[in-house]
Amino acid sequence: MIAANPGRVYTGEVPQVLLAIPVLEVELNADGSIKKIGVLRKPGQALDTLDLAIAAVRRAAPFGDVTAMPRPWKFSETFLFNDQRLFKPMTLDL
Repeated sequence: MIAANPGRVYTGEVPQVLLAIPVLEVELNADGSIKKIGVLRKPGQALDTLDLAIAAVRRAAPFGDVTAMPRPWKFSETFLFNDQRLFKPMTLDL
């Protein structure tokens, strides 16, 4: 997702106060294309970041053949948006 969204991400420290934290659930088809994107958490402010997160996932697709993985082919991602509306996937901080 980082490579597919140059200029839209940050990779340094997460700010103590974030602008918004949308959480998406992405369901994939067998070929890794997007079947469905659901919203698990809508931000309370900066609602446009939800659309930015969805667009970032769409730009990163397809995710490759997922048939070797157990079903359902789903993952969730938390997007940590800073004041410049740049995001960092939370999975990078795990």
